[in-house]
Amino acid sequence: MLEAIFIIVFLAVLFDISNGWNDSANAIATVVSTRVLSPLQAVTLSAFMNILGAFSSTAVAKTIGSGIVAPASVSNVVVGSALLSSFLWNSAMTVIGMPVSASHALIGSLMGAAVAFKGMGILQYAGLTKIFLALLISPIFGILGGYCLMKAILAFFGTRSPGKINKVFGRLQIVSSAFMAFSHGSNDAQKVMGIITLSMVSGGFLHSLEVPFWVILVCAMAMGLGTAMGGWRVIKTLGVQMLKLQPIHGFAAETSASLIIIVASFLGLPVSTTHVISTSIMGVGATQRIRAVRWGVAGKIVMAWLFTLPMSIVMAWLICKALLRIF
Repeated sequence: MLEAIFIIVFLAVLFDISNGWNDSANAIATVVSTRVLSPLQAVTLSAFMNILGAFSSTAVAKTIGSGIVAPASVSNVVVGSALLSSFLWNSAMTVIGMPVSASHALIGSLMGAAVAFKGMGILQYAGLTKIFLALLISPIFGILGGYCLMKAILAFFGTRSPGKINKVFGRLQIVSSAFMAFSHGSNDAQKVMGIITLSMVSGGFLHSLEVPFWVILVCAMAMGLGTAMGGWRVIKTLGVQMLKLQPIHGFAAETSASLIIIVASFLGLPVSTTHVISTSIMGVGATQRIRAVRWGVAGKIVMAWLFTLPMSIVMAWLICKALLRIF
């Protein structure tokens, strides 16, 4: 049984690395595309702040650990299948440069593996309703938040010269980028903490969903490592191809997205940081003119979002069925 926990932790680390690898774009795409920081400076700052954010709370971890399936109803094969499926999906999307929701991948994978193990009755529908409402509503807040904050900034600073605006917001964007990375760590790193803790409770190593310190530390470091790797193709998609950004736009998008994610984290709501920052960028771009956003690129991103959940469910179901035949 102890060997199984080691395998779960290993797979969890792989998932967190893939999560940070894809989601590094969330924190640094705008600050790199506006040339406020060099890529090396940006990933270093982002990795450090992701680690700090992971230590800020465990509310999301508890939601993931108990809100999808009951800990007593699953096995390590289920948890391992979910982690392997979501790791494979995240990695594949990062290689092709497509920002996807690691949250959707992980939640969908856990659902698919659990159903393969014991059928639909194993799912916690009350918890899933809460989780999916948060996942669905947060992008709406993202686009509205980005639009409203950008409008407010333009109302105060719109008459200033472009050179002065870029200088001021170039400095402020370093702060907003760090805030974005911190908020990412506060939400995304916790999801795997919840999965590891779920596995330890189901295996009898823990009696409650209180996340051990070493789990927080392992997940924080893995997320930081993945972020430091930098998903450069994803960064190009978000920070260059979808919208031509200036520092003022990057500041508005990062600040509005960070506030939404931080509030969700402390309420224990898992949200897709990718969806929130992407829609915030769309909202910021819409303040210029609707055509400022390259909607063809945005459409491809949305399609990747829509496919993530069902593909993860199917992949995890197949992996779990195969592993159950072996074990």
